[in-house]
Amino acid sequence: MQAVILVGGEGTRLRPLTYGTPKPMVPLFGVPFLERMLVRLRDAGVDHVILAAGYMPRAIEDAFGDGSRLGLKLTYVVESSPLGTAGAIKNVAEYIEDTFFVLNGDVLTSLDLRAMVAFHRERGGAGVLHAIRVDDPSAFGCIVRDEEKRIGSFVEKPRRDEAPTDEVNAGTYLLERSVLDAIPAGRNVSIERETFPALIAAGERLYSYVTNDYWLDVGRPMQYRQAHDDVLDGKLALDFARDPAGATVWAIGAPGVPANVRPPVYVGAGTTIDPGAVVGPYAVLGADCSIDAGAHVRFAVLWDGVRIEHGARVSEAIVASNVHVGREAVVEHGAVVGHDARIEPGTVLEPDARVAAPGRVPTEAVS
Repeated sequence: MQAVILVGGEGTRLRPLTYGTPKPMVPLFGVPFLERMLVRLRDAGVDHVILAAGYMPRAIEDAFGDGSRLGLKLTYVVESSPLGTAGAIKNVAEYIEDTFFVLNGDVLTSLDLRAMVAFHRERGGAGVLHAIRVDDPSAFGCIVRDEEKRIGSFVEKPRRDEAPTDEVNAGTYLLERSVLDAIPAGRNVSIERETFPALIAAGERLYSYVTNDYWLDVGRPMQYRQAHDDVLDGKLALDFARDPAGATVWAIGAPGVPANVRPPVYVGAGTTIDPGAVVGPYAVLGADCSIDAGAHVRFAVLWDGVRIEHGARVSEAIVASNVHVGREAVVEHGAVVGHDARIEPGTVLEPDARVAAPGRVPTEAVS
């Protein structure tokens, strides 16, 4: 079976983390988010993945090559200009042979893909859309379906009090190749706003596959950090046994936890924590980090190679790779610090601060 992953976005909502790092390569517990998606697809029986790329495609290809390391065949197709969700799928049409998955590249979910295939084979039709129930559908596209789960219409971002249903599009599709015929070539096309409604109007059968699985769009800093907290809480299972050796997960109540660690905490290989520092709860430290005496790291995600000096505080924050946080500095309350930045000693960042090293900011991002 084949799958298309839409990885063409620039990750503007995650800046400055995505200055120099394409969004699919942002780590989830030290492993690129895209790699965790690829492994999940492989385990569901997918053997060929087509990556519809756009922003920094070379970094993705350098990381995964032909896919053999993961037991997959990978094909890279780069958009010269943004084509939208359906346009990106049409752009890879020459590689699609039969029924195929489509996945948004920033959705984290526990969806059982094999069960979704079984549902599609039972119902038939042009395709199946994964749907979940949410408390507030106003930020999503609502899927209106009948008792047989056949979709009748879509309502994009309705007012909360006017939403026709609490079931929303969760961004994973299983489609027949014939769907490609409904997508015009060479222009920006939205599959949610244009292609799916056109298929329904033409009498094609699309079905909604509604589940209660874990689901989160990790394309914003707060949600990205929340994903780590949710894994530490056991809301979503990750198979850490497959990750590079040397990392440690300290769960609540686990034996042998150092006195200065407040679980749950994840510590990457090669990371050192001074006995006089306090780490946790809900701290995720990448590989080769260094936490000095008197420092406190909690409710935070640190990438690889981060140095936290004496007395510094990092809380409710994300810190990208090779950042140096000086003595007594405070990085808290939604702060996001990009690669290679230096936070000078004694600095107190404003809430929701965005800090990027000067050499990391692309020219087009400077206003």
